[in-house]
Amino acid sequence: MENMGGKKRFAVLLCADDSEHVKKLYGGYFGVFVRMLAEEGETWDMYKVTCGQFPDDDDLGLYDGFVITGSCSDAYGSDTWVRDLLNLIKKLDSMKKKILGICFGHQILGRALGGEVSRSPTGWDIGVRSITLSSSLALSLSSLDLPSRLSIIECHRDEIRELPAKAEVIAWSDKTGIEMFRYGDHIMGIQGHPEYTKDILLHLIDRLIQRDDIMDGIAMEARERAALWEPDKEAWKRLCVTFLKGRFDINRMETKSFVWKR
Repeated sequence: MENMGGKKRFAVLLCADDSEHVKKLYGGYFGVFVRMLAEEGETWDMYKVTCGQFPDDDDLGLYDGFVITGSCSDAYGSDTWVRDLLNLIKKLDSMKKKILGICFGHQILGRALGGEVSRSPTGWDIGVRSITLSSSLALSLSSLDLPSRLSIIECHRDEIRELPAKAEVIAWSDKTGIEMFRYGDHIMGIQGHPEYTKDILLHLIDRLIQRDDIMDGIAMEARERAALWEPDKEAWKRLCVTFLKGRFDINRMETKSFVWKR
């Protein structure tokens, strides 16, 4: 079924459980993404894929784009919902549907396309980090007048280690070699969290400590880095909206293969 009404429609594939804090202040992570990406006249739907909620195959054509969120789960895992999500991504890729993957979403896209995802050998990256955009990305988004470096909130210990030959790395940092990638003109992954506020980050650090996922020293360093840097939220919003709504000048981007191995 195709979207014949002319009204843009998008779906958030929710891969994380909402904390009470995020639900109360932001309407859950779905609300966080809608606040960043939605524009007047659009319809946004949510599918809790961790609970087995997926769009029907017959309804995929209704959507102009999909957003895959972060998650506490491993993108290289074998949970049923992870395998089902991999299958869905392959269907959407064959349909050339726009897909924006964030953190876990970025990693699961890399895996679905034939890449390799694993724990980072340098451990957690939590806080605010500056990443470098490729010249080809800056050229394709010249109308946005983006700087060569942008700050973004990070919270991950896994990363894409290798992408398939058809993918292009379009941003990197001194911590992570594949901070962003594109695949054709319809798939883009971002390792960081353009949708996060500092409040969400600080609350998440507290949750990670409570679950013994991180040590106090890592938490202290993350809070210090968050205090020193401001994420470039408006620039990231413009970048993500431009990609998802089909406004990239993809013909001005050079295609490059990239293998990141330490």
